[in-house]
Amino acid sequence: MHTQTASMKAHLYEKVAGRITTMIEKGTLRPGERVPSVRKLNEQLGVSMSTVLQAYALLEDRGVLEARPQSGFYVRLRQRELPPEPRTSKPTISATKVDISLLAEEVHEAALNPHNVPLGCATGSPDLLPSAKLNRLLGAIARRSVSATNRYDSPQGHHELLHQIARRSLDWGCHLTSEDLIITFGATEALNLCLRAVTKPGDTIAVESPTYFGFLQILESLNLKALEIPTHPREGMSLEGLETALRREKIAACFVVGNFHNPLGSCMPEANKKALVETLSRRGIPLLEDDVYGDLFFGNSRPKPCKAFDKHGMVLTCSSFSKTLSPGYRVGWAAPGKFREHVRRLKLTNTISTATLPQMAIAEMLQNGGYDRYMRHLRKVYEMQMQVMSQAICKYFPESTKITRPMGGHVLWVEFPIAVDSFELYHKALEKNISIVPGPLFSPKRLYRNFIRLNCGYPYTERIERAMITLGQIAARML
Repeated sequence: MHTQTASMKAHLYEKVAGRITTMIEKGTLRPGERVPSVRKLNEQLGVSMSTVLQAYALLEDRGVLEARPQSGFYVRLRQRELPPEPRTSKPTISATKVDISLLAEEVHEAALNPHNVPLGCATGSPDLLPSAKLNRLLGAIARRSVSATNRYDSPQGHHELLHQIARRSLDWGCHLTSEDLIITFGATEALNLCLRAVTKPGDTIAVESPTYFGFLQILESLNLKALEIPTHPREGMSLEGLETALRREKIAACFVVGNFHNPLGSCMPEANKKALVETLSRRGIPLLEDDVYGDLFFGNSRPKPCKAFDKHGMVLTCSSFSKTLSPGYRVGWAAPGKFREHVRRLKLTNTISTATLPQMAIAEMLQNGGYDRYMRHLRKVYEMQMQVMSQAICKYFPESTKITRPMGGHVLWVEFPIAVDSFELYHKALEKNISIVPGPLFSPKRLYRNFIRLNCGYPYTERIERAMITLGQIAARML
C-alpha cells in the first residue's frame, strides 16, 4: 500500500511537470518569464506544495526552469550560439555636414505610434517604470509645498536634486558638488547647451561611428559638422582613429557615449576613458559625454564616466532620468566643468529653469532609497529581455546576421547581410505596424545601410515575437 502511494505521488509531480512543459511549448510561458509560485500552483491544481516543489525541481534538473534566490522559478533561456559581432567601423576621416532631421522626425513619429510594435524607440516599457510611486510623491509634495512648487526655481536647478546627484556622483568615482551641476529639460537640452558653450557655427565635432542620431540632430540645428571616428562594438571609440583625425582636422569638441553606447551598447574600458580625457585635455579640446545609460549596467558595479578622469574641467557630462525613471518628466542634468557659468547663462536664456515639481519628486526618490531598489530590478529585467531578443534574432533572422553583446542599456545593433537594405526593411516593417530604426540614421555620411537598431526595453510578448518573425521573413526575402 505504501509503495502504491509513493508511486501515485511520483506520477502526480511528473504530471504537474508535464503541464508546465506544455505551457512553455505553447508559448503561454515564455523564456525568461516567472512561472506561477509554488503556493499559487498548489491552489490552482489542488496538489500539495511538496508535489509542486518536486515538479519544479524535476524541470530544473531537465534544464527547463532555473531557480533564482528570493525570486522563484523562471523559464530558462534555451541558448543558441550567438552569431559574430559586427566589426570595428571604418568611416573615412573627413568632416561632414549633417542632414538627417527630416528622416529622424519620421522615424521618431513611427516609434511613438502606439499602434506599432515598439522596436524602434530607445525607451523602456511604461509598465516597467515606477509611475505609481512617482505620482504618489508628486501628490504628496504638491500638497505640503504649495508655494514652492509653483514659482520659478533657480536656473541651476532645485537644491535638493542637485545635492542628491552630487552625493551619488561619489559612487561613480567623481567628486561633484551641487555647484558643479545644472538641471535641464532632459539630456537633450543639456547636450544642446553644452555644445553651444564650446562651439561656434561651422565647427567640427568628432563623434563615434555609428553615433546617437539625436545628437546628430543637435549638430544639424547648430550648423556644426560631424567627423566620424572608427568605433569598436564593445570598447567604443578607437583612440588610434581619434589621434589620426586630430592630426588631419581641426576639431572643436568630441562627443562620446562611454557607458552602454546607443546604438552599439559598447562600454569603453576605464583605461581608454582616462587616455581619451588626457589626449583631448592636452590639446584643449572639450569632451561632451552622454551618460544616460550609466545606471543600466548588468555587471556588479556601475562603470565610471569619463568625468571621473577629468582633472582640468574639460569634460562636460550630460545625463537624465528619462531612461531610468520617467521620460515624461524631462529632468536631466549637466556637469559642464570649467564651462559651467557659460552653460548656466545659456540655460537662463533658453528655458529660465526646469519644472520644479518633477525635480522634487525625483530628489525624494533618490533620497529615500526607492531608486536603488527599483534599479536593481530594472537592470535584471533589461538583461533578460536583451538575452531573449538576441535568441530571437538567432532563431528568426537570416543566418549570417551579426549582433552586438551589450553589458548594459537596452538596445541591440544588428548587421544584416549586405543585400538587406535597412530603409526598405524599415518601410516594409512599418506596413506591418512594426517600428525599427534604419542604420544610416546613425551616420552623417549615411553609412550602415544594412544595419538596424532594435529596442529591448519592452517585455518579450507574443506580439513582439510575431514582429521578430516578420522582420526575419522580410529580410530573408531581400537576400
